Amino acid sequence: MEKLPITAAGHAALIEELRRRQQEDRPRIIQMIAEARAHGDLSENAEYHSAKEQQSLNEGRIAELEDKIARADVIDLSKLSGKTIKFGATVTLVDEDTDEEKKYMIVGETEADVKSGRVSITSPIARALIGKTVGDTVEVNTPGGGKSYEILNVAFG
Repeated sequence: MEKLPITAAGHAALIEELRRRQQEDRPRIIQMIAEARAHGDLSENAEYHSAKEQQSLNEGRIAELEDKIARADVIDLSKLSGKTIKFGATVTLVDEDTDEEKKYMIVGETEADVKSGRVSITSPIARALIGKTVGDTVEVNTPGGGKSYEILNVAFG
């Protein structure tokens, strides 16, 4: 079973979503099914079919969350340090073509959000950065073509 690296905050978010889906969404959906069932003929009951579909989606997400939580390898960012880029690093880069600065934190797949500067460890940019240090130049193949970045800073915590 492959472990999933994740920060403590990302792990807590998964646990909270699982709790909400099991303790709030599941009972609400069961109640919706019971109410729809009380309306009679199920073959043409749109409310019933909609509630059953919601139940299926919710139960699928619960199973997915349980799997991710079971495989989670929670990494304590406060214990990370060094000059080499690895999981948990916050990296400041400058685009060598536009001189635009960007800041990314390398996180687990489940907590990635590029708009907030959190990139997945499996993303092209993170894979290009891993193992590099300040002053290195990296080439990243992006959907919009190749980009060249210089690493300005590496921080942890």
